[in-house]
Amino acid sequence: MKNFLIVILGPTGVGKSELSVEVASHFNTEIISADSRQFYREMTIGTAVPNENQLHAVKHHFIQFLSVKDYFSSSLFERAVLELLPSLFSKNRIVVMSGGSGMYIDAVCKGIDEIPDIDHAVRNKYNEKFISEGIEILRRELRIVDPEYYAKVDLRNHKRIIRALEIFESTGRKYSEFLTKKDAIRDFSIIKIGLERERDNLYTRINLRVDAMIENGLEGEARGLFQFRELNPLKSVGYREFYDFFEGKTSREKAVELIKRNSRRYAKRQITWWSRDKEIVWFSPERKGEIIRYITERTG
Repeated sequence: MKNFLIVILGPTGVGKSELSVEVASHFNTEIISADSRQFYREMTIGTAVPNENQLHAVKHHFIQFLSVKDYFSSSLFERAVLELLPSLFSKNRIVVMSGGSGMYIDAVCKGIDEIPDIDHAVRNKYNEKFISEGIEILRRELRIVDPEYYAKVDLRNHKRIIRALEIFESTGRKYSEFLTKKDAIRDFSIIKIGLERERDNLYTRINLRVDAMIENGLEGEARGLFQFRELNPLKSVGYREFYDFFEGKTSREKAVELIKRNSRRYAKRQITWWSRDKEIVWFSPERKGEIIRYITERTG
């Protein structure tokens, strides 16, 4: 019989963890986490890692299995998930994947272009250039070496600009030349379920979640990781704002306000990312019974 990967996605704070555990429990299956921030064992409070009850109720994969010092990418995630799925499908023809990292979800569902591994020295060179000289110098370099990618990339996203530059330096080929692959053919079916809430409700939940993180010790967690602040995982929302506070660039009150604002902006970007994917069927997280019926009907 056909195997099914049930992808439960949605913006930060929408309620993916709770719903995914309920769905996985119903089908007696396991969960693959596709939240790239939850990969790192040192980051617990600021990434809203599933709580002990959730982790005990259903077996999760790819939760806190890396150090912030480890390199990982969407292509490595694709490879690791595809290696894991056969063993999971041998136990149950339904597996749940849940998360909010669009690139990582797309890598598993659609495949990713075969791009060579990059020497860390090259990546470090461009990261240091960004820190010392700013993003504008990187933009100018990208416009020269890869005008096609420059025309479509988010020019505010230094990580994507650096990615294109390091690919060009390492391979001698433009990054845009690698981005031509058609969607991969998988030997399992994919059902995508998107979770959505009214915008005001979502933003209220995000604000309350940040308050809970602060109460649970996010500031102390961020301070304990201050020495790693230049590493990519620590540039995420909830950590970078505190680093400005620790360095005297802003007040603690302002840092907390910025965490809430940037979390809301991140949620908006996630929603925009998935708005182009017509395979997603959207539900309110409260419609658990309807979601389970939908999966049951689609999986036969």
